[in-house]
Amino acid sequence: MKKTVLREYARLIVCSGVNVRKGQEVLIYADLDQPEFVQMVVEEAYKAKAKKVTVEWNYQPLQKLHVRHQSVKTLGEVPEWQKARLQHYVDVIPCRIHLISEDPDGLKGINMAKLARARQLRYPIVKPYHDQLENKEQWCIAAVPGAAWAKKVFPGMRTSTAMEKLWEAILFTSRVTDDPVKAWEAHNADLHDRCAYLNSLHIRSLHYTAGNGTDLTVGMIPEGEWKGGGDTSLQGIFFNPNIPTEECFISPKRGEAEGIVYASKPLSYQGQLIENFSVRFEKGKAVEVKA
Repeated sequence: MKKTVLREYARLIVCSGVNVRKGQEVLIYADLDQPEFVQMVVEEAYKAKAKKVTVEWNYQPLQKLHVRHQSVKTLGEVPEWQKARLQHYVDVIPCRIHLISEDPDGLKGINMAKLARARQLRYPIVKPYHDQLENKEQWCIAAVPGAAWAKKVFPGMRTSTAMEKLWEAILFTSRVTDDPVKAWEAHNADLHDRCAYLNSLHIRSLHYTAGNGTDLTVGMIPEGEWKGGGDTSLQGIFFNPNIPTEECFISPKRGEAEGIVYASKPLSYQGQLIENFSVRFEKGKAVEVKA
């Protein structure tokens, strides 16, 4: 993939994704698959006058080792230095960029029950910090190809060819054109118009049916509004939390989901690929899950 095109994508993530403001700190979460692209994003953030850019690297094989060998207590600890870092983020309100390229099935075989118990220990400690940042941060989740991911999407190709194909798909759906920033301005305007139309219909329930057996009715909150595209933080900064996105969404009403939904695509959940699953609802509660 041409570096000039990747540079435009990096600029899109920084300028339209999180919309970095002069003097802001930027946090980038990334896997080891794409160090050159991460470097581009860091460079674009500094071009946007970021005060400081920090990259936190992730590597799934190390995650598996930590879960295998550490105790639940150790996995669930939040040491003082981590609390201090969390408080620093509350104080400075950074931009957060999540570059997703990991293997959709990279944590297969991990002890999920052990990991869940550890997260339960961490949750009440870190939640107050996260709550203080609610709706204040600009954040963006953007896709970047990883080798294992590319081979799952294009299994019959060589790794290099599969990576190129996945790049093409991501850049196309992310509207990386000659001027992607302007393309996203037009896309946001279109999503806004679609949401306005949906709101004008005053929909009170949605009935989903499909040839795979899906038959699900979901009630809507009467005062609910359809939303989509970019958002505005409490600091008054517009940003795009998802690149790409075609989503118009609304909150369902509690207790008003009836029927069954079958997945038409695999789901990568916490590093494990789940296929051919279904969820059955009664009075808004999931009463049966099959996979």
